[in-house]
Amino acid sequence: MDGKTRKYLSQMGRKGGLKSRRKLTPDQARKMVLVRDARRAYRKYHSQCFWSYDPELKIGLNDVKWVGEQLMKHGGRDTWLIGAKLCR
Repeated sequence: MDGKTRKYLSQMGRKGGLKSRRKLTPDQARKMVLVRDARRAYRKYHSQCFWSYDPELKIGLNDVKWVGEQLMKHGGRDTWLIGAKLCR
């Protein structure tokens, strides 16, 4: 890679890094992780625990506890543990 290309890529990477940085409080970060984990669990265990719901249902912060309860109620031990983490 020549120096001109390297310089260009370096500048573009720096701009992207500066633009995408967020300022999150610890509470906001925890909530964001909970929603991400609930969405992941909903997709992974849809056929086992959420078969009567739309597969494309958008899970939000208000749905995290519901997802956890459904996992604990309708799943096995593995899903129960995931649900327990979501319901904390």
